Amino acid sequence: MDKSDLKFILAPRSVAVIGASAREDSVGRAVFANILFSGYKGIVYPVNPRVKSILGVRTYPSILDIPDEVDLAIVIVPNITVKKVIEECGQKAVKGAVVITAGFREVGEEGEKLEKELVEVARKYRLSIIGPNCVGLINTDPQVSLNATFARPFTPKPGQIAFVSQSGAFGVAALEYARKRDIRLSKFISVGNKADVNENTLLPALRDDEQTKVILLYLEDLVNPAEFMELAREIGEKKPILAIKSGRTLAGARAASSHTGALAGSDEIYNAFFTQAGVIRVDNLEELFDCGLAFATQPHPKSNRVAIITNAGGPGIVATDMIIKQGAQLAALEARTKERLARVLPPTASKENPVDLIGDAKEDRYELAIRIVFEDDGVDAAVIICTPTVFTNLEAIAKTIRDTVPRYGKPVTVCFMGTEDIERAAQVLEEGGIPHYLFPEIAAKVITRLTEYGWWVRRPLTGIKKFEDIDQKKVAAIIKKAKEAGRKFLPEPESYALLQAYGFPLAPFALVKTEEECAEKAPEIGFPLVLKVVSPQIVHKVDVGGVKLNIEDREHALKAYREMMASIKQKMPSAEIWGVLVQKMIKGGKETILGLKRDPLFGPVIMFGLGGVYVEAMRDVSFRIAPLRELTASRMVREIRGYRILEGFRGEERSDVEKIEECLKRLSQLALDFPEITELDINPLIALNQGQGALVVDARILLA
Repeated sequence: MDKSDLKFILAPRSVAVIGASAREDSVGRAVFANILFSGYKGIVYPVNPRVKSILGVRTYPSILDIPDEVDLAIVIVPNITVKKVIEECGQKAVKGAVVITAGFREVGEEGEKLEKELVEVARKYRLSIIGPNCVGLINTDPQVSLNATFARPFTPKPGQIAFVSQSGAFGVAALEYARKRDIRLSKFISVGNKADVNENTLLPALRDDEQTKVILLYLEDLVNPAEFMELAREIGEKKPILAIKSGRTLAGARAASSHTGALAGSDEIYNAFFTQAGVIRVDNLEELFDCGLAFATQPHPKSNRVAIITNAGGPGIVATDMIIKQGAQLAALEARTKERLARVLPPTASKENPVDLIGDAKEDRYELAIRIVFEDDGVDAAVIICTPTVFTNLEAIAKTIRDTVPRYGKPVTVCFMGTEDIERAAQVLEEGGIPHYLFPEIAAKVITRLTEYGWWVRRPLTGIKKFEDIDQKKVAAIIKKAKEAGRKFLPEPESYALLQAYGFPLAPFALVKTEEECAEKAPEIGFPLVLKVVSPQIVHKVDVGGVKLNIEDREHALKAYREMMASIKQKMPSAEIWGVLVQKMIKGGKETILGLKRDPLFGPVIMFGLGGVYVEAMRDVSFRIAPLRELTASRMVREIRGYRILEGFRGEERSDVEKIEECLKRLSQLALDFPEITELDINPLIALNQGQGALVVDARILLA
């Protein structure tokens, strides 16, 4: 079966439950009962050779004994029997199978062998498999009404949210959460070990599913990140994709040899990946569904300027803090808006944002404020908060919000604080497709997620710049020479030559091997200078006196050279000295770091941040996966906390940010052209003032 067409799995006309059981406390009984009693519109066949009927339905000894066509098989038999069952499914021309049975790759080598054999049989018959080691699937489409899981007997109401879970336990918990909050779903799919069908298989199917408007994912890993990114970027233009990726605290860099390697942990790379893919990454199950509800019902905001309307100051402040923390903006209300608010609100009410209607606000005051604020062109989205008081009629306020907000085409989230007397108000909001939450920080965070997605779908589309002023042959020769010599680390002169071949601007330098050469080259380069020893054995130059700073004239250069050689001879006499690097010492500018790490899953990862010796302590860096688009490089620079320093802080001149962006794009191209480079640090790249460019002062390159 074509993997892009999963309709026979997601919407089967007939289902065989192989391993259906009459025993009440069994998985086979639970799955069969859920299908039978969930209103499934197709035909269900229990397969069990040991009993004649289950729950009043005739059983069949084998799927081969079923006289009719079968679209989908649900397999719940011992793991060593699954291969034989799938073989029979193939002979029966079954379109797909959901293997609920555990005991495969997740339990070790023997299970992994069973799983590989299972996949081989499935591919032999072009039969698609979900699982093994999964919970099953649910399709709430009224034309299907299939609940083929062993979760508690509950089928969500038909909705617009599809949820795909790699973890069975997490999936069951999600269904319980959906039941508790009455969240409506279009699909629930537990993919388990992802032996065959995986997230990349399901995304196109959910893209084409008319019932699904929002796709939620729980992921523990990715099968093919490049394919996922391509799919997510395409699908995300029309259907938002939100994801939880577990494993945030796992160490991503073990014994890393560069700043980039130490900083680019697994979680940071996943963050970068999801950002580039247009996937909204959330932190937990509650946030996943909180956001899913809003994404399913609310329009996309044009920008990230958020207004807050509240009847209490404290909740408004809490919402404000969350909006700013998440990177959105508090909308600056127009003067006309504030004048209009002043005419209709009490004197003690706040006409600024947050708009505080004060505690005695009733539905009429809310309506006036909503109309005035939503008519402000500087407002893209809003959070509406209501704390119950003796003056408030929550149901009436809910009706006002429901009837007023949709006219303006701007997204809203609502917070009705408290737990009593809000049930009817909540029902009114739900009927109108208005997402509501118990706490202001949740409503605020959800609205920022909407603005994040709104930016994504409206972002300017940029290409990938291809630099022509490069010398690939020179770089290849440098790498070949190092490999032939058995060297993985390139010394600075070779690192500089490699970067220069790809158009990186370098601080002037020369490699000298004698005092006489030092005396000759120093004035040519220009003072002040720095001298650095070049030796394959000396990694920490400062420890052996291998660095001399602030060289002001020729005599000083000669003296520094002699002192350096004497110190190294004393502290590390066996070191092979290749020479001394005489380099222009750059005064002024801002130190930044550019880095490359080759990740085994994602490939080349590019890093940017403020540079210097404290880069690992500050961890103020951004990451992206190569290749970098024009807009990607720009966002990398601007999203670090220290960007204000580059913009010009407290009267300082702006740094040449555009030159930094160019260097990032050059590094991206270098990373793609030469996979032999596993790690690379440019630290620092000194960014000079606007229009003056930037200069590479130090570089470290590691080869595979």
